[in-house]
Amino acid sequence: MAAAAVAAPEVLRECGCKGIRTCLICERQRGGDPPWQHPPQKTHRFIYYSDTGWAVGAEESDFEGWAFPFPGVTLIEDFVTREEEAEMVQLMDREPWKLSQSGRRKQDYGPKVNFRKQKLKTAGFSGLPSFSRDVVRRMGLYPILEDFRPVEQCNLDYCPERGSAIDPHLDDAWLWGERLVSLNLLSPTVLSMSREAPGSLLLCLAPSGFPEALVEGVMAPSRSVLCQEVEVAVPLPRRSLLVLSGAARHQWKHAIHRRHIEGRRVCATFRELSAEFRPGGRQQELGQELLQISLSFQGRPL
Repeated sequence: MAAAAVAAPEVLRECGCKGIRTCLICERQRGGDPPWQHPPQKTHRFIYYSDTGWAVGAEESDFEGWAFPFPGVTLIEDFVTREEEAEMVQLMDREPWKLSQSGRRKQDYGPKVNFRKQKLKTAGFSGLPSFSRDVVRRMGLYPILEDFRPVEQCNLDYCPERGSAIDPHLDDAWLWGERLVSLNLLSPTVLSMSREAPGSLLLCLAPSGFPEALVEGVMAPSRSVLCQEVEVAVPLPRRSLLVLSGAARHQWKHAIHRRHIEGRRVCATFRELSAEFRPGGRQQELGQELLQISLSFQGRPL
């Protein structure tokens, strides 16, 4: 199938922001100096290198050349072709997009969940969309995802004209399991990761020949930085697949800053079940029901 141009949808004149969340649309409507405040940028920026698994101090920063291991991030580049990307987005755009917070739009394929009360309903959930069948099958070809069985898919649409972003957050761990998997479409961006835990990170001086030299070893730790002052930038190329697990999934919050949305971006995030809903778990029967619905690939967005 030949690749077709994917035009950005018409910019909306209304938004879905609530509470302290804002986008360019509601900020313009309110006018004047906003009473809300965006969180300040972290003091120290590190760049994640997927070929080494290390985060390294940004150039011309106080920690340039210093590094620390950053486990739990797997990046698979060119996971889909340009033709597949264009087809997927065209199929998404045939379904309605709902307004969401911070200038985003969304499509949900999954159960209705009240995370605060830890309750869910399967009514209306008819599975993942049909075009995701091949995507999920391809995931299973990679060792880190060979047993990955998604039970939910959330498509998010970002646009610079709306000032789209998503604040630092951790995904729920009651229903959603160990791995978060996201497919980045239409434009590159940066996933910004931060941690509010007390304490310090131990740094190693990256040897000459970085980043290749980090694969073989580094010097002993000889410097530290406060964890709360660090932000790790994870570059996400267009058409790449990102997997977050371990510490990157459960301890480091992830965000997409407004300044990193330079063109239309569509992200499809897939989530698996937690241990409570898997075989041997307290709600394994409900989990099995959810998987049967999900993997029927007959879904429409809720």
